Amino acid sequence: MPVFEWKGFDARGKKASGVIDADSPRDARLKLKRSGVLVTGVVETRGGRKVKEPRSAAGKAGRKKESALARTLSQGLEAARGRSGGQIRLSKKRLEEVSTFTRQLATLVKAGIPITEALRAIVEQTDNKRQSLVFRDIREQIAQGKPTADALATHPDWFDELYVAMVRSGEAAGRLDEVLERLAEFIQKQTTVRNKVQAALAYPIIMLIIGFLVVAALLVAVVPKITKMLEARGQVLPLPTRILQTSSDFLVSYWWLILVLFIFGVLVFNLIYASEKGRLGIDRRLLKIPVFGDLLTKQSLARFAQTFATLLASGVPVVRCLEVTRTVLGNRLLEKTVDEVRAKILEGADIAGPVKASGVFPPLVGYMIAVGEQSGELDTMMAQVGSAYDLEVEIATQKFTSLIEPILIVFLAVLVGFIVLAILWPVIQMAQSF
Repeated sequence: MPVFEWKGFDARGKKASGVIDADSPRDARLKLKRSGVLVTGVVETRGGRKVKEPRSAAGKAGRKKESALARTLSQGLEAARGRSGGQIRLSKKRLEEVSTFTRQLATLVKAGIPITEALRAIVEQTDNKRQSLVFRDIREQIAQGKPTADALATHPDWFDELYVAMVRSGEAAGRLDEVLERLAEFIQKQTTVRNKVQAALAYPIIMLIIGFLVVAALLVAVVPKITKMLEARGQVLPLPTRILQTSSDFLVSYWWLILVLFIFGVLVFNLIYASEKGRLGIDRRLLKIPVFGDLLTKQSLARFAQTFATLLASGVPVVRCLEVTRTVLGNRLLEKTVDEVRAKILEGADIAGPVKASGVFPPLVGYMIAVGEQSGELDTMMAQVGSAYDLEVEIATQKFTSLIEPILIVFLAVLVGFIVLAILWPVIQMAQSF
């Protein structure tokens, strides 16, 4: 059934707009009229684009009035669909929305409701207009005969390659409801692990920022006044105070240079990281950082194992599993390793051999894969590996926080202590001279 965007006035006389399903513009106007809406314009949309109608003198004025609204809505849905290829990292809010949508859709499909009717029910209870446009477009494509996976693939900023691959395999096997339930659980687990790591990193980062802001405030506002007072009295400043005074003068006079150097450093880093060689080198060094590198490695391995197990359990072929799984690792060195493993499998090798020979994956992963291949339960073994590394991530997170917090406290204490010493030393000397 076509989708129409409309604008007009509601029963209270206020401007209103929205979308509605109808067989024709006339049918859309009749439905809206029954709802108490005074319609001023109706535009049919397909995939967020305005459907062009034959030009006529009678409709020319109306189309001019509606063109601005149509362009706005079309641009909004075009942005939502994200035409660019590749893996797209979903924001925390978008991930939650996709998780809720997936769980609702799984429940409805499992109850025997056709996919188009299930999508209609979800659309009707969606308050977010952007979500409504996306879900309506998906439903319209499915109603026209397109497979569910292909319809979802037209919105890559909502449904990534992993999501589409699992839905495609679920459709092919006739187990779409099971795959959707598995997807909802997988997204929930990924969100939980990501939140744990972000929480572990948030505290030290906030603590470091606040510490530097306090030190900067002391250097800019407090130190110059005290040093000027001491110099006015002819006091000879000790070495710590002179160092502090020089630092304060430099910060006050050349703060803009510090800002420029910081921005330049960020731009250079982004430029290097954008290149294949640069990103590979940076990601390799990140994994070698004590404690933090261990946390990153275990987080990536947990994602790898969980994703691999979920795809296998959904009926996705092994080669395709590796192709999709590499997009969730978040580290170029690990991605390159997975590509090499996939190439060896295409040449006829098993999975465990290249994984063990890579030198990047821990021996446990290679051993569990070998056992899974021999027993024919590779998905179960990878799920166990994922669960084990989930626990390792939690332990590594606690270890990282328990180590970084005292280091930051000592560092900031030494820094602030030096400033206090540099300020009080000449004051004590001046007091002793009287």
